[in-house]
Amino acid sequence: MRCVIARFPFDLTKSGVLESMKDVKPEEVLGESVIIGRRVYPVKQVGQVITRQDRRDFSIGEVLRAMTQLGFTCRGVPRTAVPPRILSPLEQVSAMLGVPMTA
Repeated sequence: MRCVIARFPFDLTKSGVLESMKDVKPEEVLGESVIIGRRVYPVKQVGQVITRQDRRDFSIGEVLRAMTQLGFTCRGVPRTAVPPRILSPLEQVSAMLGVPMTA
């Protein structure tokens, strides 16, 4: 499949990507990721290996689009639960009494 990453055309195949990533140890995933084989790789690491370009030269979106079109499973950033706001002692008492707190 022909795709453009960082303004350069690449002819990528699923087997070619599998071969390129075969001996590459996955880095820690902190954001978007791609599942290649049984391993989970950060998108930027995959892009760097398959294009041989610096990670600053291409976007995550370009690599995700190419990997999705090749049939690889891509994951977005995991959603984290927003921690509840911690109430001050005065706000806790006010909430328990059902009285709105005024400043």
